[in-house]
Amino acid sequence: MANTYTQIFIHLIIVVKNRDNILSQSFKHDVFKYITGIIQKRGHKLLIINGMTDHVHVFIGFNPDDSLSELVKEIKRCSTNYINEKKFLKGHFSWQNGYAAFSYSKSQIKKVVQYIENQEIHHKKKTFKDEYIELLKKFEVKYDSKYLFAEVVYDKV
Repeated sequence: MANTYTQIFIHLIIVVKNRDNILSQSFKHDVFKYITGIIQKRGHKLLIINGMTDHVHVFIGFNPDDSLSELVKEIKRCSTNYINEKKFLKGHFSWQNGYAAFSYSKSQIKKVVQYIENQEIHHKKKTFKDEYIELLKKFEVKYDSKYLFAEVVYDKV
């Protein structure tokens, strides 16, 4: 075959270290724009990015010339440096180790985009822990409950 043709859609979830509620409205959209630049520079197509004060959802059309783990590593490294250099917080910012990644078909794009777009509404009804466990079960990912997160209560939007 002379060319490579792919259609890969990946939903990423990255979490603030210790699940601290520190991605505030005052700067999180600047961080989202910065992360968007990283994704685009590596040849991926951002479909949507959104999140809460303790976690971020990213949905992309994935470029298979890149490594998923290297992409996430770069997103975390660069956005951590950006947040700390801009002094958005009084203390030091960092992401938690690890990430979640789920693949979807083209027919599911609209549904995933709406889900990520409505995070604030979604988390009025469901905790991040419940959301995360639901996704792990849906995708039949084996996990050890001792590595899941403590309960976090979100402020009402």
